[in-house]
Amino acid sequence: MSEENSTKNRSTKYLAELSLAAIGIVFGDIGTSPLYAFQDSFKISSGISTAPANILGILSLIFWSLILVISFKYLGFVLRADNGGEGGIIALAALLSPHSETKKRAFGWLVVVGLIGASLWFGDCLVTPAISVVSAIGGLSVASIHLSQDLVILITIVILIGLFYFQSFGSGGLGKVFGPLITFWFITLGILGIYQITGAPEVFRALLPSHAIDFIIHHGFSGFFVLGSVFLVVTGGEAIYADIGHFGVLPIRISWFGVVLPGLVLNYFGQGALLLQHPEAAKNPFFFMAPNWALYPVVAIATMATIIASQAVISGSFSVVRQAIQLGFLPRMKVEQTSAKEVGQVYLPAVNWGMMIVCIALVYGFRTSSKLAGVYGVGISFAMILTTLLFAAVTQTKMNWSLPKTIILIGIFLIVDFAFFGANCVKVLSGGWFQLVVAAIGITIMTTWKRGRQILGQKLKSSTVPLEKFMNNIGEYADVETNSIKRVEGTAVYMYSNPKATPPALLYNIRHNKVIH
Repeated sequence: MSEENSTKNRSTKYLAELSLAAIGIVFGDIGTSPLYAFQDSFKISSGISTAPANILGILSLIFWSLILVISFKYLGFVLRADNGGEGGIIALAALLSPHSETKKRAFGWLVVVGLIGASLWFGDCLVTPAISVVSAIGGLSVASIHLSQDLVILITIVILIGLFYFQSFGSGGLGKVFGPLITFWFITLGILGIYQITGAPEVFRALLPSHAIDFIIHHGFSGFFVLGSVFLVVTGGEAIYADIGHFGVLPIRISWFGVVLPGLVLNYFGQGALLLQHPEAAKNPFFFMAPNWALYPVVAIATMATIIASQAVISGSFSVVRQAIQLGFLPRMKVEQTSAKEVGQVYLPAVNWGMMIVCIALVYGFRTSSKLAGVYGVGISFAMILTTLLFAAVTQTKMNWSLPKTIILIGIFLIVDFAFFGANCVKVLSGGWFQLVVAAIGITIMTTWKRGRQILGQKLKSSTVPLEKFMNNIGEYADVETNSIKRVEGTAVYMYSNPKATPPALLYNIRHNKVIH
């Protein structure tokens, strides 16, 4: 009995460790959205004033977006669809792989849908580190009016270089360090929120969905397009799904409902409470939440959080790229396993350094968080639609759901997804084109590589030598058993997918090196 208790205690301890690490790795992206999401809703171009009704309406949209998209859709349902423990939209497409040859063409289209979604999401991965770190360092402008934008850019680039340098330590190792730090960040978010809410507790009226509905109805198209800013609070949803291979579903759910969601809600409502009392703080409500004596510490904590935040998308991108390699859509790259316990914890050096270069270019090109926010959202909102459609197919082919249940649930998801996508479409000209370009390049590379492999496979197949002919020394291989082909020491293993054919590598070795093991 004591042995069983000991085993149970070890399991509980391991679950707690994974949950803590998941806070540091998985939720960093969504956890830094308070730095810019609420602020972006009141930018001058939107034409939305800081009237109390508008503040409550936007807060209500933010709260119900977190509940419907993250808590309900992803944490409640989509995370159930893992492919051997791996998550992400490519894993979702691979989960639909048919066993019969007649269905492979349909499966091919599903894989293409997954690849499009993955490419769009990868564009989001490139923007997230840039906008997060720039937003945090931009807080220094609140503390010091003498800080130039060029210095903000320089500090941001140095931080990004350091962030990508430490990726080789693995998400598990980084999670042990980052988990407690990001937990402290969410506690800080909650404390800042409570500090402001005490001055305007009426802000909790935003919990009623009627405020969100009234805001959309009253403002029409302007209110609808504000959803593009509100969407910034849920952009980490796909990263959460892609990262389940690193920690598992249960630790992620425990972290979300126990720490992350409460911290986010309190902070957003705290920003709303601040604007109810001081509408002029709309230019940077997050940093104006802090008392003057705490401003520099909050900037330091926010900078730390944004550095860690990028882990969610970076580690997720490693998982998605590896899945594409396994499916034959990308060339083989060096993949380093960084954990002896979690198979999903991997590091891809080529992907890591490539992302770093693009992130630095984005920071240098767009320079401010408000301009980077214009890049954010177009691709990932469309990727969320594709995830919903693929999940619908999984519910029918793998989960055995009834058709009415699938229609009702997927219908709710798609209404929300299409609303966010429509609101984000206006960002295409202001920078959203970047994610579309990244997606186009990604799809071109993956489909071209896949098609090239197919052509090469067909050519190899047409020139295949039957294994029986080779083993029986027939024709040009009659001299294999003679002295004209030198035997070398050691045993060689040549692998080939066709058990009835001679491996091409073996034949090339004989033809060009004139040796056989």
